[in-house]
Amino acid sequence: MKYIDEYRDASNARRIADEIRRVTTGPHAIMEVCGGQTHAIVKFGIDELLPPAIELIHGPGCPVCVTPVELIDKAIAIARQPDAVFCSFGDMLRVPGSRDDLFRAKASGADVRIVYSPLDALNLAKNNPGKQVVFFAVGFETTAPANALAVFQAHQSNIENFSILCSHVLVPPAMEAILSSPDCRVNGFLAAGHVCTIMGYTEYEPLAKKYNVPIVVTGFEPLDILHGVLLCVRQLEEGRAEVENQYARSVSREGNRHAQRLIETVYQIAPRGWRGIGTIARSGLALRPPFDRYDAERRFDVSEIVAHESEDCISGLVLRGVKKPRECPAFGTRCTPDHPLGAPMVSGEGACAAYYRYKQSEPAVLAGPCA
Repeated sequence: MKYIDEYRDASNARRIADEIRRVTTGPHAIMEVCGGQTHAIVKFGIDELLPPAIELIHGPGCPVCVTPVELIDKAIAIARQPDAVFCSFGDMLRVPGSRDDLFRAKASGADVRIVYSPLDALNLAKNNPGKQVVFFAVGFETTAPANALAVFQAHQSNIENFSILCSHVLVPPAMEAILSSPDCRVNGFLAAGHVCTIMGYTEYEPLAKKYNVPIVVTGFEPLDILHGVLLCVRQLEEGRAEVENQYARSVSREGNRHAQRLIETVYQIAPRGWRGIGTIARSGLALRPPFDRYDAERRFDVSEIVAHESEDCISGLVLRGVKKPRECPAFGTRCTPDHPLGAPMVSGEGACAAYYRYKQSEPAVLAGPCA
């Protein structure tokens, strides 16, 4: 399969792994930022190809996992309003709030619908003028442009029965929060390639310099990740701390300027709460005037809802790379995909879900002959 198999070739994977072993004197702890990278690492057993001196630790890059519990509660409260239609991507429905989730709200009669695009929700509003249609706008810089486009089109067409429950978060402030934490043990980062496809990587250059940490923009296939690790290890061994771009087939230094202008038009920088981590200054996006009339929190008056995390879930420690999923006492017993205590166990990009799914079986086999 062109553009897939060539990045899963076993002989090339072992060649890069051999080179990593050759240059490593370690020890080095490298954090992959994105949950998609975490799943690829665990699924293909990439961590097991590396020398013991290299530890891969998992970062906060799962948009479902970092959506705060109080926003789940607000989503449920909105969905239960008369004449409201609450639209979301499917992976948000089973994320637990403080007492309930959207799936159970739907089962009890709330009009909760799964959509595949924010524009699907906007079209639903156009076709149902007697309903208030709300879209759950979660995600990093990758999903922000599409959600901004939906709001922009609603504004241009003067559609009044559409709004978004906004939970957009930004990656660089989260990385800085991790680096400035007293329990930080990250020596290098694999930055998320899809975020950098939108935003470029100039934002990472001050971080690399300030904290003396290498940052390698990295893709999501096995060879991407191994190559990203190799570039990061080479910098650590040579005492360098720079931003390098492993994912050049998708990412440029400047990113997608058109998408960035759309984000800047519709959103402004704001503090944002991260599930299990807390509020990080300037780490989120909020609607700016005049688009703030599409803010569902204001339209439905749910801004006063406050919720607290379950004390049984250590997702904050997992999302900051302080703990691995198996170090949680509830992992695989009181917390499973069918009965999750926290979002990392139920999200398609969650670290706990990756360990539950792949660490109980043999890793997937890379394509092609082994060297």
